[in-house]
Amino acid sequence: MILVVRRPRTLFRIKSVHAFSSAIFSTSGCLRGLCTMNEAGLDSSIGSSAISDEDLPVLPPIAVRNDHGCSFSKVQATPEIEKKFVHSVYDAIAPHFSSTRFAKWPKVQTFLNSLPSGSLILDAGCGNGKYLGLNEKCYFIGSDISAPLINICQDKGHEVLVADALKLPYRTGFGDAAISIAVLHHLSTESRRKKAVDELIRVVKKGGLVLITVWAREQEDKSLLNKWTPLSQKYVEEWIGPGSPRVRSPSSSIALESIPENDENSFGESSDVKSHQNGDYSSEIETNSGNQQEYFVPWHLPYHRAEVSGASVNAVANGLARKDDKKGAVVYDRYYHVFSEGELERIVGGVEGTVIVDRFYDKSNWCIILEKTSQ
Repeated sequence: MILVVRRPRTLFRIKSVHAFSSAIFSTSGCLRGLCTMNEAGLDSSIGSSAISDEDLPVLPPIAVRNDHGCSFSKVQATPEIEKKFVHSVYDAIAPHFSSTRFAKWPKVQTFLNSLPSGSLILDAGCGNGKYLGLNEKCYFIGSDISAPLINICQDKGHEVLVADALKLPYRTGFGDAAISIAVLHHLSTESRRKKAVDELIRVVKKGGLVLITVWAREQEDKSLLNKWTPLSQKYVEEWIGPGSPRVRSPSSSIALESIPENDENSFGESSDVKSHQNGDYSSEIETNSGNQQEYFVPWHLPYHRAEVSGASVNAVANGLARKDDKKGAVVYDRYYHVFSEGELERIVGGVEGTVIVDRFYDKSNWCIILEKTSQ
């Protein structure tokens, strides 16, 4: 069931992830753009009960696509490292992860509260939705690749849908602003990071603002070393390609580097780094630790929070997670690419029709605000 809320610029109220998905995909499976009632020639004064699913307008397919259905021409299949060590992990830890994600970063709050009343804000990679609805004078739509996290958002009453940050299901210029909080560092190649930025800019209107934050390699608290596992040359080479991290030097082993969670998760991060059941990824890493940017960051899912049968059991059986009886937890590893100073600016600098409004370093994160200057 899809309802319509009344507002100066009307938009779809997403009642169900599955209903919404079926409404914006054609029978051939190609993604359709969202549109407002005014653009479709509908009377915005009509009550929600007067509009059926069949009456909802659909724009032509988003132009950037190839001959293989809905695949975007510049977006390749999701790399295995992201499927195994990002998507699958967050699906498995979603309830526990959500329970640790409630504090709002002041800089993000300031940005959201500065937006004009009535703005439509798109949160790409919304997680458990902690920023959705933060500014009560604005309208929010959240998206995330993790269906379990989206279900958590739905339970809170938020407008959300499952979507890939590299293939946002909105028409060009749909929103007034967009945010991407702690998302880009989960993408394993530079070309994918840039495509995610391209999408954020595409979906906002001319003059719209985009806030992006990523974990920084340069850390405030140096005592947080030795908590993360640097990826080895062997593992990096499994997804090496154009725009991928450079090949590591296998000449020596070094002490492990680490950066903070930057959020409230005292149990989720551990200083113990152990060999993985499916390979010792910490060996043969780069000689110069200052250049290390690819990491596995552990998440400890307490036994009492893990499913008796299901994702965690399968993950352990398949070597994608391991048991830590001492801590009483199933340990998952999440992939991160930590950004060096100037790296985020360089990536967004290649996006046409944008200007950098602000850049800053906050709580061991590099942050940037962009303005869209042309359609």
